[in-house]
This record gives sequence, structure tokens and C-alpha cells, in this order.
Amino acid sequence: MSEHVWLKRVIYFLLIALLIAGIKGFSLYRKAFAPNIFTKDKKEVYLYIPTGSTYKDVLELIRTENLIRNTQSFEWAATKKNYPNNIHPGRYKVKNRMSNNEFINILRSGKQDPVLLTFNNLRTEKQLANRLAEQLEIDSPDIMKYFQSDSICEEYGFDKYTFKCIFIPNTYKVYWNISVDGLFDRMLSEYDAFWNKKRDRKVEEIGMTKEEVITLASIVNEETRKDDEKRRIAGVYMNRLNKGIRLHADPTVIYATGDFSMKRVLRKHYRINSPFNTYKYAGLPPGPICFPEISSIDAVLKYEKHKYLYFCAKPDFSGYHNFAKTLKEHNRNAELYRRELNKRRIYR
Repeated sequence: MSEHVWLKRVIYFLLIALLIAGIKGFSLYRKAFAPNIFTKDKKEVYLYIPTGSTYKDVLELIRTENLIRNTQSFEWAATKKNYPNNIHPGRYKVKNRMSNNEFINILRSGKQDPVLLTFNNLRTEKQLANRLAEQLEIDSPDIMKYFQSDSICEEYGFDKYTFKCIFIPNTYKVYWNISVDGLFDRMLSEYDAFWNKKRDRKVEEIGMTKEEVITLASIVNEETRKDDEKRRIAGVYMNRLNKGIRLHADPTVIYATGDFSMKRVLRKHYRINSPFNTYKYAGLPPGPICFPEISSIDAVLKYEKHKYLYFCAKPDFSGYHNFAKTLKEHNRNAELYRRELNKRRIYR
């Protein structure tokens, strides 16, 4: 065989080898870097991997969500990147047309997308627990155990009536799989941060504790949704407290009954034996009757100074109130409101 023919054969085999290597390399590249994650309507979605999940569980979740076009290539890439031994629970953002490599890198690193945790317009711990459980991995009964445990309440520096104070309605970034311990620790941290020097100074000026401020704010919060009226209502209650007059706050009676559908408080309700019934017991209730908005808390801290001792909802049902300095004036306002309730057939 001539040297020329031999050289041609060598070049031929090299070209074949390069072609095969190129095809194989391209195939491997596609397995790792070509788009393989396709979301519904091409929108961002979230994959929730529960605590304790195995690699098999994750594969089942991905199949259920119908995220992967080529399962075989995903499993190949996952194995190559040792993902089966690096499962991290959490909430992960999934973008349309992600590659196996990009998707697995996020899952393997545990780089979660936080939940924007919100809760508002809630009265009871049970309502809060249910709302939190809707947004997080933890279950509502586990949250309730904290509220119901005297020792845990004391550990955080509160009692069973005031423990709810640490949950100030706002928007918080937390991880979906945060533990119950982690959640309460975080809320206590936010509570401490909320009470900055400026608010602490106001607490001292009005002669109340932080828990008392929040308790009064919870009553104000239930009395009105009008921010421009909250300071005046807070002022009425401060006047009554300072004069030793019972608060006679209807929202506390409603809270005592547990019937939040009630639209009209009757005389029979005034006799309910509950520490939250401010018609029966003097002073503030032992704790908040809801989770008051920040605007309500600040309204108490900056309550309006005036001489009003009474207020009653306006009969036009605007949500605003008529204020009075004397009982005689208040009774006239109350009678107008009662007539309107009867006219609208609101009897309870």
C-alpha cells in the first residue's frame, strides 16, 4: 500500500471519528442545554418540593405538572449533576424554555423563590393559622399548638392572650418551607423591628405597654375602616380609659360571642361573661380582638386629643361616625342609627 493511499485512509477515519464525536457531542449538548422545560401558557410557574421528598418524588411532581418534554434527557442530566443526592425542599420558580442544566442547577442549589406572605382582616388565631397554611408548607394545627401552649407563649415573652401581637399585618418575604419555629422567630424579629425608637417613645408618652397599644388598636380597627377617623376614635377610648369609664366597645362583645356575622349588638349580649366583654369589665380586654393594621396601631400612638366620650355609626351607613361629648347627645345619635337598622330590617 502506497504512502498516499494510507494517508487518505487515515484522514478518512479521522473525519468519520470527528463526525461521530460531533454528533455525540451535539446530542450531549442538547440533553444538557437545549430547552426542555415548557410551562403552561409559557408563563412562569412554581414547583413546590415538600420537606422529605426523594428524587423519585421530585420526578413524579415534575411529571404531574407536565413540565418536561423529554424525561429521559432530564434524568440523564440530573444523574450527571448528582441531583438525586442533593434534593432540597422549597418553592422554585420555573421559567418557560429552561434547559435541563439551568433547571437542575436551581433545584440542586436550593435557591428558592420566597413567598410574599400576607395576612390581613383576620380576627382569631385560627383564622391566622389557616391563612398562613394556605401560603406555606406548615399545617394550621402546628401553628395553633404554639398559640395554645402557655410555655411557648411565655418563652416568647407573652401570654396566651397577647401572643398574637407579634403578627403585625404586612408583606413578609419568607421561604415556603419555613418551620413553625422559624416562622414565630421571624415574626418576633419583625415585631421588635416595628417598635422602633420613635414608636417606643410614643408608647411611653401615652403610658401604655406595646401589647396594650395593639389591643386598643384592634378595637379601633374593628370600629372603622376609615383611616382618617381612626385617631379620633382612639381618642374617645383613651378619654374613657383615663376617666375610668368602661369602654362599651361593641366589637369586643362580638369577639366574645365568636359570631362574626353579627351586625347588631343587643342588650342580651352585654351580659356575656367574657374577659373580652368591655360592657361587663372595665379597662382593656386581656389581648387584641383582631390583628390590627399598622394604621390602627399608629392611630393609637397618635390619638386625637379632644373631649368626646361617645361615638355612634352614622345612619347613612357611610362607615363614618357621629361623636358626642355628653350621654344625652350620644343617645340622640344612637336612636337615629337604631331607627335606620330597623328600617333596613337588621335585627342581629
